Amino acid sequence: MNHDKGDFEANLAAAAGNDPALAAELRACFVESLDNQRDLLARARCDGNWEVSALRLRSLGASFHAHGLIALAAEALESAPGDPVVLRKLAAFSQSLKEQA
Repeated sequence: MNHDKGDFEANLAAAAGNDPALAAELRACFVESLDNQRDLLARARCDGNWEVSALRLRSLGASFHAHGLIALAAEALESAPGDPVVLRKLAAFSQSLKEQA
């Protein structure tokens, strides 16, 4: 899954400066936030909870210009709560970030 590595990595580097430990910590926090919101999205059974989690994912993506996550969040907003396709795409996105670490 493409997660616009250039924009994400550039913003991660800008936030961390020349500190690789900080960059690793920021990446880990980003992925942890993604996984937490993905879990909440997966457990959402009503439109309101689904929408709140999708909006939080979109905000998380926007915070580091992760355009792939922003697009997935938009897809979630257009789908029904519990949509397995969206949930699988988000899981693959998260896994791709973990593999980049």
